Amino acid sequence: MAEPFIVYGASASGSVPIEATLTLLNLPYRVEEHAPWESKQEANRLACINPLRQVPALALPTGELMTESAAILIWLADAHPDGRLAPAPTDPARPAFLRWMTFVSAAIYALYWIADDPSRIVEREEDHAAVKARLFERIAHCWARMGAELRPGKYLLGEDLSVLDLYVATASRWSPGRRRFYEVAPGLAETVHRVDADPRLATLWAERFPFTPGWER
Repeated sequence: MAEPFIVYGASASGSVPIEATLTLLNLPYRVEEHAPWESKQEANRLACINPLRQVPALALPTGELMTESAAILIWLADAHPDGRLAPAPTDPARPAFLRWMTFVSAAIYALYWIADDPSRIVEREEDHAAVKARLFERIAHCWARMGAELRPGKYLLGEDLSVLDLYVATASRWSPGRRRFYEVAPGLAETVHRVDADPRLATLWAERFPFTPGWER
């Protein structure tokens, strides 16, 4: 049996689309739980794996470590082309795929480093709520920009599920939440619903990002 991948991550975090990708590709993996936002001790425990004290990270069967969620997702899809989870380099959809994978990572995901702990950039605790509110409005604006430019088929880039769909289906559940996502990017709603309901991912969602009552908030 092949050596497993090791996912360093946490429930409801950016490791979930990576776990979903490994599940769809039927690749062996195990998860080591790390939630660095919970305490300094937990963040320090992660430092020996990723000096930035962030998840996700992925240990490859070769022993090499990858960080950065978008890079991991793109690499997994490209390294296993039979899974058809990314447009091939010569596919006309490839430029849009790379654009929007990078957009989600840089314009949206990166803001949660501040939103998770506004004291990282703003000292006065009384200002933290305002900072978070502005960040969430920026995130909503970015989802709106994506929704205005994409014309999904069955999935975001056409008829084939890609790691971009998994990325968006996960990230759109973080604050400001799915209801806001539906408001600003209604054209993307059907696609993320389809990913939510994919029977191949039912067990994963239930274990790693469950659809608890009121989850769409």
